[in-house]
Amino acid sequence: MKTSFIITAMSFLAALVLFSSCAHGPASPKVDKWSFSERMLIRKQADKPMRVLTIADREDSLFLRKSAADLSAEMVGSRQYRKLSERMIATVTSPEQDGVGIAGPQVGIPRRIVAVQRFDKENEPFEVYPQIRITALRGERSLGWEGCLSVPDMRGEVLRYNDIDISYISPKTLRDTSETIKGFTAVIFQHECDHLDGILYTDYLDD
Repeated sequence: MKTSFIITAMSFLAALVLFSSCAHGPASPKVDKWSFSERMLIRKQADKPMRVLTIADREDSLFLRKSAADLSAEMVGSRQYRKLSERMIATVTSPEQDGVGIAGPQVGIPRRIVAVQRFDKENEPFEVYPQIRITALRGERSLGWEGCLSVPDMRGEVLRYNDIDISYISPKTLRDTSETIKGFTAVIFQHECDHLDGILYTDYLDD
């Protein structure tokens, strides 16, 4: 009698769980999304270059030292990503900046995204790389002069690798992809990816 009651109770609970699942559908996976503040910043004065954060401002400086958050494939496929990409390129190529690369945190977006001028490609285009990481560093390092849009009126010599591998989400396929980068373009990627980890090129300079 006791065993029969327990089996009946367990069967009832299983049926209840099954009914609940059918009534509400399968649980949705947790998906990363653009925050409200990020969406507002991307939309703010969308026809103009974005403000570049600099170490001259205390709040900007603290923001630049934070690690950037990941980007999901869903985010890369969104209209917010497309607009941010356009605005980052417009910002780095504006007469006020005239740079060769820029990272998300530099325009107030704490995400793993960079725009880099590809000097290793025909016509030296600017391209945007979401969810980027450097996955390999090869060979010897060499000294080269660097500046930074977030560190105005300063330059310094930094040791960088000239042969690297990167991984990122392709904006066209929304799939992970990888690429080998060499030469000066590899140096730009290292500089910009440092921003995603809260590192400035000045951290490498001798006192």
